[in-house]
Amino acid sequence: MYCCYVEKNKPFLHISLIILYTLPCSIFSFSRLNHFHFNSNNLVSRAVLLRACEIMDAELNFSQVAPPVFDGENYDAWAVKMGAYLEALDLWEAIEEDYEILLLPENPTMTQMKSYKEKKTRKAKAKSCLFVGVSATLFTRIMTLKTTKEIWEYLKKEYAGDERIRGMQVLNLMREFELQKMKESETIKEYSDKLLGIVNKVRLLGTNFLDCRIIEKILVTVPERYEASITTLENTKDLSKITLAKVLHAL
Repeated sequence: MYCCYVEKNKPFLHISLIILYTLPCSIFSFSRLNHFHFNSNNLVSRAVLLRACEIMDAELNFSQVAPPVFDGENYDAWAVKMGAYLEALDLWEAIEEDYEILLLPENPTMTQMKSYKEKKTRKAKAKSCLFVGVSATLFTRIMTLKTTKEIWEYLKKEYAGDERIRGMQVLNLMREFELQKMKESETIKEYSDKLLGIVNKVRLLGTNFLDCRIIEKILVTVPERYEASITTLENTKDLSKITLAKVLHAL
């Protein structure tokens, strides 16, 4: 990423291009900016550098957050977390598209060199995230795979299961959901958390599950002591439009 500052002074146009992201953050960062001296002849304003360094520090701080680690259990939840992690680092494209990095031609332009370096670096970072994001046992199974796409697809095939298996898992979870009934000793929060735990597993398997079904389930299966609250809801709210959060708050 580059930070450009254009300063117009008649009759000259001064353009200063600072390649900030080619410098290690430990050398050029927000915290070290005060070591630089500025005078009226500087083409790059202090404000521009401050903003650039703030962005660099923010990205550096996030990159220091460890990726979620997959140990062979709960693949669907891990895949969602890792996908979000890679997107935050602008690396998901390297996995999703699996683009080919073409060799540079003779006498390449600056644009071609920049594009080549960015694509190669993005692929390397994405691969590193996947290696770090699995347990030591799983790493030995993927370490010989060449591309990030191969690694991702291998893990998906091995641990997500085929469509038939996932379909059976959804049916079992739906049956479990339908059999739930609130106990007298449970609170609304405990009961709703239990239902949401089942529903989120269904959603992770790729099946849509609307909140209105959870609302209906709660209103039908809560103990009689909630009848007065439910009656008030029915008389004062449009239950076809009410949110789950409002139902839980009312009960």
